[in-house]
Amino acid sequence: MWKPSQYAPEVLEAYREAQANHPSVTHTFCHATYLINLASPDKELYERSVACLISNLSTGRGMASSGVVLHVGSHKGSGFEAALPQMAEAFKRALDTADTAPPGVEDCPILIENAAGTGGTVGRSLDEIQALIDATGGDERIGLCIDTQHLWASGYDYSSTHGTNKLVHEIDMCIGLDRLRCFHLNDSKIELGGNRDRHANIDEGTIGIMGLAALVGHPDFRDLPLLLEVPGTGDGPRAEDVIAARNVVVEGIKLFDGEVSSELEAMVLVLPPAMTRPPAKKAAKKAPAKKTAAKKIAAKKAPAKKAPAKKMPAKKPAKKK
Repeated sequence: MWKPSQYAPEVLEAYREAQANHPSVTHTFCHATYLINLASPDKELYERSVACLISNLSTGRGMASSGVVLHVGSHKGSGFEAALPQMAEAFKRALDTADTAPPGVEDCPILIENAAGTGGTVGRSLDEIQALIDATGGDERIGLCIDTQHLWASGYDYSSTHGTNKLVHEIDMCIGLDRLRCFHLNDSKIELGGNRDRHANIDEGTIGIMGLAALVGHPDFRDLPLLLEVPGTGDGPRAEDVIAARNVVVEGIKLFDGEVSSELEAMVLVLPPAMTRPPAKKAAKKAPAKKTAAKKIAAKKAPAKKAPAKKMPAKKPAKKK
């Protein structure tokens, strides 16, 4: 599982061309390998983690990804402050050592994903994420991915317009809104402040449609890509989950603006062509595919349909949650 996947330049180029010519997919985000732990006190695990991150970032840059989302890891009780120098060094090594982006392709940032707060996980608060970015010298190639379930579980109540306004101010002051590149959109099986990572389908958890709407409908957030990571019935997001996510966006805009255009409201029920076809025969179980964001409305995991131009990794280094 540690072995990095290698992709020929022509494969990565084909993916870049496919995305550039796609009618609705505007972003591709990769997820770094889950085994990575940049905070580990185990030096061998730490070095393997850095090497893996370098490989993940090289792939992300080659496919013109909008970001490689990273769970920083857990300090396993050694303490955040004790692990901070090695984490900062890992970010610097990865950013400086990974293959450069092809000519004309915008650089791919590492996006720190906030943690739910279990055990010694790093990123349980905006203050921790700010401290980590500061320790790298404020490198502009580091950004933020907010997981709505993790944020809720770590005690941030954004379920009202007042709560979201407060959160926007805190992000802007601590990290900078310009570093926030995307959301992982999930409801929560865990109560506010429960410090556990347990995703639920939209409106089947403790946040609910209107709680999520208050977050994603905010003027500073509404145009950011939303990546669905809900469980569905066990195999990930379904068509109805995409509709639910789009409904969250519409309800959120109504909260702040009072109304939405009839065109936007009508798009809630419009699914991409790939999601209206009969499902393909179920193959052997694979690692989750890369995640892509649907233009301006909601995000979904990349369609199961395979085309020659989209023969990209269905493996963890470039995984879409």
